[in-house]
Amino acid sequence: MSRRERRKSRIRQALIDAARAFLARQGMADVSIQELTEAADVGFGSFYNHFGSKEELFNAAIADVLEEHGQLLDELTADLEDPAEVFAASVRLTGRLVDTHPQIARILTRTGLPYLDSDIGLAPRALRDIRRAMEAGRFRLGNPYVALAGTGGSLLGFLQLWLAHPDLVDEGSPDELAEQLLRMYGMSHEEAHTIAHGPLPEKG
Repeated sequence: MSRRERRKSRIRQALIDAARAFLARQGMADVSIQELTEAADVGFGSFYNHFGSKEELFNAAIADVLEEHGQLLDELTADLEDPAEVFAASVRLTGRLVDTHPQIARILTRTGLPYLDSDIGLAPRALRDIRRAMEAGRFRLGNPYVALAGTGGSLLGFLQLWLAHPDLVDEGSPDELAEQLLRMYGMSHEEAHTIAHGPLPEKG
């Protein structure tokens, strides 16, 4: 990119980062463009060179969060072959976001439900893994979209519980959630427990 294009990209990302911080802290309500540009340390007049409205910026920030989360899951599960293991690892890693990526966790709980059918982030990856597990005979399900709704709703509820009442969960709770989902989708108690409590993939 040219110097001008790099500068434009930096300003755009600074605005997105500022919007992400507001989303995690208080949501979209009562945030002005002035506050956003001040937090991003960019001139007020430059805002409209990048976004048509505050809503457009927040949508870009949410998309940024969803894609970061999705890429994280792709990277960490890339070497897993069993679709049931990929699914379980994604649930366990997402359940740990409060510890590992607290900003993402807070943004997902504040804005998550409308994005359970998004074409970026967790939703398309979870649907892919559910379908693969069905095709491989690992999950016994009728409608994969119902399973996706169950998965997404469970994870959002779990993240909200951890954020609001951290004393009610422990470090093994995301694994328990994954085990419950595997059992709900047709796995035996023993196999679900083995998959949900095995070593988690780590960054290479």
